[in-house]
Amino acid sequence: MKALVLNEFNTPYQLQDIEKPVAGKGEVLVKIMASGINPLDLKIQAGQAAHAKAVLPAILGIDMAGIVEAVGEGVKGVKVGDEVYGMTGGIAGVQGSLAEYAAVDADLLALKPSNLTMKEAAALPLIFITAWEGLVDRAKVSKDKTVLIHGGGGGVGHIAVQIAKAFGAKVFATVSPKDFDLIKSYGATPIDYNIPVEEYVQQYTQGEGFDIVLDTVGGTVLDASFKAAKQYTGHVASILGWGNHALAPLSFRGATYSGVFTLYPLISGKNRKQHGDILRKATEMAEKKVLKPILDQANYSLKTIQDAYDAIANGKTKGKVVVSVP
Repeated sequence: MKALVLNEFNTPYQLQDIEKPVAGKGEVLVKIMASGINPLDLKIQAGQAAHAKAVLPAILGIDMAGIVEAVGEGVKGVKVGDEVYGMTGGIAGVQGSLAEYAAVDADLLALKPSNLTMKEAAALPLIFITAWEGLVDRAKVSKDKTVLIHGGGGGVGHIAVQIAKAFGAKVFATVSPKDFDLIKSYGATPIDYNIPVEEYVQQYTQGEGFDIVLDTVGGTVLDASFKAAKQYTGHVASILGWGNHALAPLSFRGATYSGVFTLYPLISGKNRKQHGDILRKATEMAEKKVLKPILDQANYSLKTIQDAYDAIANGKTKGKVVVSVP
């Protein structure tokens, strides 16, 4: 098969002919149709992702969608010809999706939503699993809760808004003014990210704070999140809890915090079934037409992967970038 191989960090991929993998015990062989590109992939390629190291030579690409071509021993619930998707590799020595085929742990996969294209499905796994773990698994989002999502126009953010709305929450999102219409289209309330946290907490919660705050930005935005949580019952979840942060504002509010590390099952091999289960929820939502990822409209292939990376690095994309593999 053909695959993009990274032989040294911070160097271009090499399009090479390598041996086609075979589905082992608990695995399925997937003919990859689309590979979702995340900003994290750029850091991995550059050797700058300490929490998501690749083992060289490596085939990167965390997200994928494709068609099952063979089923290994012990696999149930998946058959040849099924269209599947998942967050399946690209780190820790696990083959990624920038290739024509991959032997994938079946626990990481779910059936693709029937109403989404391969490219749309490949855009979802990392961002949906991350948003779900933060809002549902950690913060226990539910009907009528007030939810503040920082970075609501971003990859994880725009999915998180849709998840929170699907649970019946009252949703707010900090975004750039150019994304106000997007947030309104989901039935949520946009907040200019330039407004001080104290002002919008007073405006939208009468100073009490939000039941749930999901931080997708990190840094000073996480610090602001601690000030936005509701007194005593508020919960902050962050996908970027790096750096040094003062916990006093959170403690004074009697609120709680949790971090999300979506890559752990893929790196450790533990709790992988949880990812497949979460993606089955994504399939349900998509088929109910309450979930749809925003895709960048540019077309990329394995041969033009660097163009895709350059577009992301230069901020020229509008939505999730997905590479067509065939």
